[in-house]
Amino acid sequence: MRLDKFLKVSRIIKRRSVAKEISDSGRVLINDKIAKSSTTVNVGDILQVRYGDKTLKLKVSRLSESTKKEDARLMYEIISQEG
Repeated sequence: MRLDKFLKVSRIIKRRSVAKEISDSGRVLINDKIAKSSTTVNVGDILQVRYGDKTLKLKVSRLSESTKKEDARLMYEIISQEG
């Protein structure tokens, strides 16, 4: 699954256009490497997302093409949160 789609479907970022902008500006790392919006996300990957003054580090636990609001949280586990 594309990074921008994962961020939107998991509801980490509300809009896919915003997820694409953040990804393409170098503020998302996958397994400690800078990722673009088209980078493929796999189960087990560690994502680090910087937006505003916050940094969110999480582990991808499942991938879904679409999800209900209450199930979106099951797509990832938060490792750390700063800011």
